[in-house]
Amino acid sequence: MAARVLVLASILIFSCFAETCYGVISFSSLQRTLVVTASHRQGLLKAGEDKITVRWGLNQSFPAGTYSSYKTIKVQLCYAPISQVDRAWRKTEDHLNKDKTCQFKIVKKPYTNVNETLEWTIERDVPTATFFIRAYALDSDDHEVAYGQNTDAEKKTNLFEIQAITGRHVSLDIASVCFSAFSVVSLMGFFFMEKRKARKSQQ
Repeated sequence: MAARVLVLASILIFSCFAETCYGVISFSSLQRTLVVTASHRQGLLKAGEDKITVRWGLNQSFPAGTYSSYKTIKVQLCYAPISQVDRAWRKTEDHLNKDKTCQFKIVKKPYTNVNETLEWTIERDVPTATFFIRAYALDSDDHEVAYGQNTDAEKKTNLFEIQAITGRHVSLDIASVCFSAFSVVSLMGFFFMEKRKARKSQQ
């Protein structure tokens, strides 16, 4: 019995140690070594239609070798604070495994030590909200080791709004108009026929 308890305790301690070493990565511990910009048309952007041009690269003010552990780049669309209010499913957490700020993948690809550009069409499932762009540098274990974003630390500048797809389509609108017109014509024809029948019955 004592041996079994000892084994279970050892497993528990090892699990906690493993999580501490490998699972708990805090956003506050990451260096902002990446420069990220996003350009798009002015005004409200539409999901499924508009495009955003994202550019990222290493901040050259950091010393050589800073990027030596960078193996993968992950670029994401992230909720701005104004769109996180009273929405626990979008809540920002310092523990990255629990963080819900960035829920939409733009691209994930091998890291290269050159500035890169990607034109991304906003996906159809993106909801109506205010957003910014963030990029993470990942190491060989796929863990975040650095980041960059197109906004300031408080996430108040260079934000943009996206409008979700409403579910209506042009073809549906046309069909609705045609059906309405058909209904009106049918109703007028019905009244006309009824009047003719009434006149004949009076004669």
